[in-house]
Amino acid sequence: MTIITAHKGFQVLRTVMIKCKGKVGETAKYSYSEVMQRWIAPNGKYATFAKLRQTMGTMYYDSWIFHTPLELRAENDVYDRIFTGEVYPRQKLIPEVKRAGYKKNIKAKPFDLSHTLLSDNRMETLLKTGQTELFKLFLNDKSRKISDYWASIRICNRNGYKIKDASLWCDYINYLRYFGKDLHNAKYVCPSYLHKEHDRYMDKKAKAETQKEIEKLREKEADFAEAKGKFFGILFSDGTITVRVLESIEEMILEGKFMHHCVGDYYSKADSLILSATINGKRIETVEISLSRLAVIQSRGVCNKNTEYHDQIIGLVNKNIPLIQQRLAA
Repeated sequence: MTIITAHKGFQVLRTVMIKCKGKVGETAKYSYSEVMQRWIAPNGKYATFAKLRQTMGTMYYDSWIFHTPLELRAENDVYDRIFTGEVYPRQKLIPEVKRAGYKKNIKAKPFDLSHTLLSDNRMETLLKTGQTELFKLFLNDKSRKISDYWASIRICNRNGYKIKDASLWCDYINYLRYFGKDLHNAKYVCPSYLHKEHDRYMDKKAKAETQKEIEKLREKEADFAEAKGKFFGILFSDGTITVRVLESIEEMILEGKFMHHCVGDYYSKADSLILSATINGKRIETVEISLSRLAVIQSRGVCNKNTEYHDQIIGLVNKNIPLIQQRLAA
């Protein structure tokens, strides 16, 4: 467990390891040891006092050597990664943390929360302007840098635009940056329909990247058409699902981009025929058929996962294998 307290102007986080040993017929025996303290100054600088840890022959960061003293340790990210358990509800905060907008209901490691608020006033601004989802994203996802989005966040705050899906909005801003859009313009950074605009730019980027790949493969397009052209135009449906043959390298690469799997690399497989299963134009699964065996090898949805329509798609394709067989024999 962790106790959040204050001492002489420092925010102090005290982590205690509690053990319980029980045996049938006997009273449970408890023991505890304070294993780590994180001292954070009002300016965000910090120091760590901790017991020694067993670092040989174990995968656990918190294999504490309990009889060792709490001593000042060299800083490294191990202490940030150690799980610090439940937080004692009665907390004592220094004034600087209170002014920064500290909230108990934000699920985060106590050190990350206190240190971030004291060391980065932009994170404080996110809390105070109600951009809680963005705050939690930047706190927990270290791969995203707040500086990459700060100009656009200021535009959102100026226009009273609350970001409800933080990761989706950041991805959307990345798409805008890719296409050279004005990230200081509310027209772009404050979309009324975020999901719709995100998907539109995602499709646009996928097509742009596909086009670059197509340019490199342009001379191979004729070979692909010669090898698979006899199957072009095959399309069948059961009234709900529509399945059709992909008719170019470009279509195969696009299919792989949108479905997040590797079918875009299958254009050179001589024994394969690739089909796309859709519902109302939306890609559901990608089907690979072996031309030598006239059988479905695989059918995969987004990220190679099967969908609820998987068996229905397989059944529909198997029912229409004779269409492929006729073209093969022609």
